[in-house]
Amino acid sequence: MAEQVLTDISALRTSPLGHLSETLKQGAVAGERGVSLREIAFTTQIGLRAEPGSAAHAALSAATGVHLPSAAGQVVGTEDGTAVLWLGPDEFLLVAPDGSEPFSSLVAALGDEAGQVVDLSANRTVIELSGPSARAVLEKSCPADLHPRSFEIGSAITTVLGPVPVLLWKTGEQTFRVLPRASFADYTARWLLDGMAEFASEPID
Repeated sequence: MAEQVLTDISALRTSPLGHLSETLKQGAVAGERGVSLREIAFTTQIGLRAEPGSAAHAALSAATGVHLPSAAGQVVGTEDGTAVLWLGPDEFLLVAPDGSEPFSSLVAALGDEAGQVVDLSANRTVIELSGPSARAVLEKSCPADLHPRSFEIGSAITTVLGPVPVLLWKTGEQTFRVLPRASFADYTARWLLDGMAEFASEPID
C-alpha cells in the first residue's frame, strides 16, 4: 500500500518547465544551423562541502563513486550517470539521474567530520541546449569565453545568461547544460528560445 502511495505521489510531480514542453519542442531548429532545447527534469542534486585534504573530503570523495574534482571548472563522472561539478575549492555539486538516492550514503560517509551534505534537488533544473548553433546562442548573452580552447567538454562554470545566474556545463562538442534556479527556469528557457529564433531563417549571403 505504501509503495502504491509513493508511486501516485511521484506521478503528480511537476517540473519547473513542464508547462513549456511543447513550446520547447516547437522552438527547435533543424539543419546545418540547428539548435534544440529540452528540460532534463527531476535530476538528483546534492551539495557537498569539505576542505581539500581533510578526512571529510576523502570520505565524500570515495562515497560519490567518481571522486571529487580537484581543479576549477572540472567535472568528474558522466552526464548520464553520476557527475560532480566543481563550484569552489571546498564546494561541489553532485548531479545524478532521477531516482538516484546517494544522499543517505553520503551523510553516512561524512559521519561526524566537518563538512556538509545538502539535498538541492528542487533548487535547480537542468536545461540542455544542443546543436551546431548552441554555442552561438549562448554567446549572445553569456560573458564567459565559450570557445573550445577555453571551455572544454567536461567543464562547468558559474556564470550568467543575460541577468540570470546559472551553472553552465559543457557535456559535448555541441551540447551544453544550463542549470538555473527553479524560479528562473521559465525566464531562462524563454530567453534561450528567443536567442534560437534567428537560426530558423536562411543566412543572408
